[in-house]
Amino acid sequence: MDQYNHSSLAEFVFLGFASVGYVRGWLFVLLLLAYLFTICGNMLIFSVIRLDAALHTPMYHFVSVLSCLELWYTATTIPKMLSNILSEKKTISFAGCLLQTYFFHSLGASECYLLTAMAYDRYLAICRPLHYPIIMTTTLCAKMAAACWTCGFLCPISEVILASQLPFCAYNEIQHIFCDFPPLLSLACKDTSANILVDFAINAFIILITFLFIMISYARIIGAVLKIKTASGRKKAFSTCASHLAVVLVFFGSIIFMYVRLKKSYSLTLDRTLAIVYSVLTPMVNPIIYSLRNKELIKAIKRTIFQKGDKASLAHL
Repeated sequence: MDQYNHSSLAEFVFLGFASVGYVRGWLFVLLLLAYLFTICGNMLIFSVIRLDAALHTPMYHFVSVLSCLELWYTATTIPKMLSNILSEKKTISFAGCLLQTYFFHSLGASECYLLTAMAYDRYLAICRPLHYPIIMTTTLCAKMAAACWTCGFLCPISEVILASQLPFCAYNEIQHIFCDFPPLLSLACKDTSANILVDFAINAFIILITFLFIMISYARIIGAVLKIKTASGRKKAFSTCASHLAVVLVFFGSIIFMYVRLKKSYSLTLDRTLAIVYSVLTPMVNPIIYSLRNKELIKAIKRTIFQKGDKASLAHL
């Protein structure tokens, strides 16, 4: 059989956690706690927004969709990372690697589009408040959210198809903590310049265009807020956008450096660090950012918890 046929390469081996040594147990506990916090935090936000009628507004609709997306986003990589930390055999099948890469990128692209939709929602709410209820209807919110998911899942298809057709040699060790295009392309037995160029073009379009749109929206928002005469009015307007802007800066800051480049890798340590930021830390801090800086959401969480407590007390009577 041809040694360059990928069908002879049944699986890949992860080396991202190969050198953790005696800290393996601590790393597993920290990652597990981060994952559990991410699940609980995002499920809490999603459930509260869906259950509390006071939060059935466009802004919170998008926040709930983001929380749901983060649950799936982390599920594509973290469970396998946890398994690899403890297991001596840190392997994944060829098909499994491509699937993990596809879902990770499709959900990441969906998040880019969703954050852009949220920026547009804040722009309409602050810069065009009189037209906002007419434009941002429930139907439009649902269509925008659906479009974000649909476009996100269509974006990586061409990259995955190109990667699936590459010939891979006997060397099957992935120098990363999960399957991704840059470490996967580095294992190919032929020139991958075309793949790198396609990845760069798609990533640059998705990431830079959405980020530019978000920054333009916030530039207009800041301009409108500065025209408000009262300090309390300016503070209230900024407070509705601060949490979203914080999420945008953390998420886009890491993925721009990671994916908008023509090199396969700058540094293995840097790539793994950035991967932890956008695959683990960002989904984990989203519930903190949206809850701690949002009084309405905190009140809704308290109402939901107390209502369930009251119903439980009445049931025992």
